[in-house]
Amino acid sequence: MIMVLWLILCYDKLYFITEKVLAMTNDSTTIEQGLTDILANTYVLYLLTHNCHWNVKGINFHHLHAMFEEQYTDLAVAVDDIAERLRALGHYAEGSFAQYLERSQVKELSEQTDQKTMINALIAGNTLLVNLMRSLLRSAEDVCDDGTVDLLSSRISVHEKRLWMLNSLLDA
Repeated sequence: MIMVLWLILCYDKLYFITEKVLAMTNDSTTIEQGLTDILANTYVLYLLTHNCHWNVKGINFHHLHAMFEEQYTDLAVAVDDIAERLRALGHYAEGSFAQYLERSQVKELSEQTDQKTMINALIAGNTLLVNLMRSLLRSAEDVCDDGTVDLLSSRISVHEKRLWMLNSLLDA
């Protein structure tokens, strides 16, 4: 049996890791569970944003309708990117709405509502995702998972910009 020994330099730390040990670490489970939670919450936020796009009404209809479309389109791509990251790491990517609802903390809107309630719901969902991603980002950095770090860093930037725009609507 040939054992592969890796010498890894990660953020000024030196690691000697065998291939087998690397695949079996708890860090792998932490990253998997974190990405799976982020996937579920991103999917439910995608649906919430689509709901807002379909059902928004009022004086700012056109602007909000277009903005929500831009957001749900981005979230659809994000769902795919997150699921593909899970697969690239060798993990199963959950794909049923029942699984997403069970894992998600994003709150759905169950009835027709006003623009302010929609915007607040989207702020809450985006804030939740930023917090989940920041937490997982630290874990990914600790194990030198650069692909996950890159994915999370870019998604955090998108959600922070979105939060700025959504919050600005409430200041008007």
